[in-house]
Amino acid sequence: MRTVVKILIVVLSIGLAAFVVSCGSANSDSKHEHTKNAEGLYTCGMHPEVILEGPGQCPICGMNLTPLKQNSVSTASSQKPDSERKILYWQAPMNPEEIYDEPGKSNMGMDLVPVYDDQTSSGSQVSIDPSTVQNMGVRTATVQRRDFSRNIRALGKIDYNEENIYEVSSKISGWIEKLYVDYTGKPVRKGQALLELYSPDLVTTQQEYLLALKNRELISESSFASIREGAESLLSSTRQRLAYWDIPEKEILRLEDGGVVSKTITFESPADGIVIHKNAVEGKHIKEGSSLYRIADLSTIWVFASLYDNEVPWVEVGQTAEMELSYAPGKILKGKVAYIYPYLNEKSRDVKVRLEFPNPDMMLKPGMYANVSIKTQSIKDAMVIPSESVIRSGERILTFIAKGEGRFEPRPIKVGQEGDNGEVLVLAGLTEGEEIVTSAQFLLDSESRLQEAIQKMLSEKSAARTAMEPEEEDMETTSMESMEQDSDSDMDHSH
Repeated sequence: MRTVVKILIVVLSIGLAAFVVSCGSANSDSKHEHTKNAEGLYTCGMHPEVILEGPGQCPICGMNLTPLKQNSVSTASSQKPDSERKILYWQAPMNPEEIYDEPGKSNMGMDLVPVYDDQTSSGSQVSIDPSTVQNMGVRTATVQRRDFSRNIRALGKIDYNEENIYEVSSKISGWIEKLYVDYTGKPVRKGQALLELYSPDLVTTQQEYLLALKNRELISESSFASIREGAESLLSSTRQRLAYWDIPEKEILRLEDGGVVSKTITFESPADGIVIHKNAVEGKHIKEGSSLYRIADLSTIWVFASLYDNEVPWVEVGQTAEMELSYAPGKILKGKVAYIYPYLNEKSRDVKVRLEFPNPDMMLKPGMYANVSIKTQSIKDAMVIPSESVIRSGERILTFIAKGEGRFEPRPIKVGQEGDNGEVLVLAGLTEGEEIVTSAQFLLDSESRLQEAIQKMLSEKSAARTAMEPEEEDMETTSMESMEQDSDSDMDHSH
């Protein structure tokens, strides 16, 4: 009997040991299997609800999937199991805007994916895994305050100063007797003789003037005042006729002193300059009003520059302008903004600005092209951001604020002019020191729009459900009242 008991004890001990070993092996295998599964899972940084086995691309946005870290999975599972997480809605994996209240199949026949409350962002804020942010190449910059200015550069064309162009024309008909300035481009001085014109009318008027002088001398001692006044009036009208013909005063005085009629009249240059047009030929007959010379004073010249419409608000009359010629590198000429034309060129869609430069050594010649730079007035203590951080989409102008830990928030802003170094003036919407996104913001904008659309759809469904609840209660109340009335009727009928 004792031998049988000993054998039973030995058998039980061996079985218990085998059970303990098998349990330990099973636990080890389960842990190994869990680690293997966690290491083989991949997720999307933009859509964390997508979890697939093995590498690939996200079925929603097409981005490359990233490995799902074991510690993050175990931590998330330990903190809040799926049984305790609240499912907000069910989403189609190929169309994120296709959402349902219950599980099922999408329009494409795929299983719907649950979206939990801890996987969505409030409003339009976007949350992205930090490793995905680095892979996307997201860069940020700081909103700064400093002096904001812009140096406008344009191509300028040198032209004549229209205020310093003089026309020499004849007010009397005749023939060109002698030509002193005989070619275009010749420099002239003020008062220099240009040509001599023979005119029969001029000769006749000079003779009448001499007769009026003699007549005044003869009757100067007359006792009749009317006769003296008549002689004086005749002399004055004849002299005035010569003045109307632009006869120089010195020629009239010479006629009075010498008493000799001049056959020709000499035309003189009205200013220093260059002959830019010549219509005078020796021996040619001209009529009154005919243009003989056009003289341009090149001591100052005009430069016309074309600016884009977004550059015009920076330019004001009186600002300093600089100009550099291609054939004289390194030499900077200084001028000023003289006029801004109040209309837009319909073909080129630009605005013409007139600059004025001195030209003492005649280096600047009309028809030349030059590089023009306009020094604009700087805006003190302005808030500026990089222009690449601004998203312009229709009526919206916004930028993304980096909140840290992979969180980004879209912010509507109001911007002004664009300055140098790719900067833009901020009028409202930002504060100094905020971090803004300068790259990959279009991906963030698309995700933000998606979040807004989903939130809007959910709110509409919630409102519709809330509106239907009172109707269902009314129907239930009506049904109960009907049942009570039927029961009462049956009881009365039985009685």
